[in-house]
Amino acid sequence: MRKLSKTATSQDIGSSHTTTGFQTLKRMVPYLWPKGEFWVKRRVVIALFMLICSKIVSVSTPFFYKAGVDILAGDAPSSAFLLGISAAGLTVAYGMARLGAVVFAELRDAVFVRVGQRALRKLAIETFEHIHRLSMRYHIARKTGGLSRIIERGVKGVDFLLRFMLLSIGPLILELIMVSILFWWLFGMAYMVVVVVTISLYVSYTFKVTEWRVAIRRKMNDQDSDANQKAIDSLLNFETVKYFGAEARETLRYDGAMAKYESLAVRTGQSLSILNAGQAFIITTGLVIVMVMAAQGVQDKVLTVGDFVMVNAYMIQITLPLNFLGTVYREIRQALVDMGDMFGLLNQPAEITDKLDAPDLVVKGGQISFDNVQFGYDSDRKILKGISFEVGSGERVAIVGPSGSGKSTIGRLLFRFYDVTAGNVRIDGQDLRDITQISLHDHIGVVPQDTVLFNDTVYYNIAYGRANATVEQVEAAAKAAKIHDFIVSLPKGYETQVGERGLKLSGGEKQRVGIARTLLKNPPILLLDEATSALDTQTERDIQDSLRAMGQGRSVITIAHRLSTISDCDRIIVLEKGEIVEQGRHDMLLARGGRYAQMWMRQSAEEDAA
Repeated sequence: MRKLSKTATSQDIGSSHTTTGFQTLKRMVPYLWPKGEFWVKRRVVIALFMLICSKIVSVSTPFFYKAGVDILAGDAPSSAFLLGISAAGLTVAYGMARLGAVVFAELRDAVFVRVGQRALRKLAIETFEHIHRLSMRYHIARKTGGLSRIIERGVKGVDFLLRFMLLSIGPLILELIMVSILFWWLFGMAYMVVVVVTISLYVSYTFKVTEWRVAIRRKMNDQDSDANQKAIDSLLNFETVKYFGAEARETLRYDGAMAKYESLAVRTGQSLSILNAGQAFIITTGLVIVMVMAAQGVQDKVLTVGDFVMVNAYMIQITLPLNFLGTVYREIRQALVDMGDMFGLLNQPAEITDKLDAPDLVVKGGQISFDNVQFGYDSDRKILKGISFEVGSGERVAIVGPSGSGKSTIGRLLFRFYDVTAGNVRIDGQDLRDITQISLHDHIGVVPQDTVLFNDTVYYNIAYGRANATVEQVEAAAKAAKIHDFIVSLPKGYETQVGERGLKLSGGEKQRVGIARTLLKNPPILLLDEATSALDTQTERDIQDSLRAMGQGRSVITIAHRLSTISDCDRIIVLEKGEIVEQGRHDMLLARGGRYAQMWMRQSAEEDAA
């Protein structure tokens, strides 16, 4: 897998890696013919056998129809094996042949359905896992709503392709070939030429017009994603919309996107009418020519009435699926586009990857070291400019500074959401780039500024901190975070639904759930990223007690905005424009009268004024 350069921009990461139709089909092969899974291959072979049997029986069906008509018209059947069979017997044989074709087709579908569903499941899981492996940079650049639509359409496209191309288009192509050969063998080259030319013109016309339509559909899909993203964005920011009385503005914004979608949808519908009219003209012309030739043959005594009926039966037999081919091809082509977008997503390389055979992180004391670290989200704008500091085992270190100084970036580098541009970050002497990401994440607990909760129960959200946690462990974590009493006072207790992103809970309640979740994880290293800056003063003080208790015996990095919350830390690091300008204990920094002292005085004055 290609690795992105460290200077890749957000725009680069967010770009789409679309695939061609052939590449998309090629990507599907391993899901239908997987290595080492004999049962899947066996089902595919059986399904193909049933397919061939179905088409052989289907193509032979008009023979019984012709023989019955010949007997009723006073002519002898042309096939020796049909001599002596009555018209009633041939009618029964005709019915049995039609039934046999259906039975074989249904058996084919029944055998293949497990293969198709397995392929769909594996592809969905692969896509889901890959999205979680993609970097923070990618997810920041992409729109979640548009991303979900790509996945949704892609999975539906796979399902459609498996069901219709393999179980409908493949059989149709086989039947057209068999009928063309039969026309040449039974009626002569001229009949076969008319059939082949008709089919070729039909397919060529369908392909060309559909390619034109696909270009319109692609634009329509883009506009659909844009409209869907605007709707999701507006709903996620429901409170903000209400605060600014912007309901009408949001409606106009959404309507603008839908108006563009409407225009493209109209063009799509009009192009469909053009396609259907052209297909009908080609098919009808071919049918009329063949039937005229057959009628002339009957008049010239070269063909029997049964032959005329059989020609008509074969033309109807291939004409109906050809009409179906037009619709299916359009959907298949669109499915290929949708699958191409999804496989393009799978082709998107992960920016942060583990080295081959990387060992797990081993934490002995939890010492953290930033050594001459340089980093920038964009190559032309550095955020951190060669910072160096250490956090000793069990030490509490705070990082403060104005907005844009690089405080939160330090937290992201510690969690390895990004790799440093220069220098290194180590835990107990182990470079983060040399150990596995999963082991690193297991050893760091994070309490962010805004704890985001799953739209599930309180219990689920706390238990998320540790897989297979017991009820007792979950409740113990809640008690330590001082939220247990609140939870049990709720009508449904721990089974209370918290709403999307935890909106049914207050900011302080959400933070306590987040603290409980991290306590349950029980990591040796803690990262508190402005964990109380969004809370009111009293709630902040209450939660600070929980955070101090949680930090006992652990190495803690606290990224803070309010200086009053970190005055008791072992060391305070002051950042400004990506550089460390001061560091030391609270009283020492105040006595120095430098940047920290200025920040402290300003915040104290603001609090007194409030």
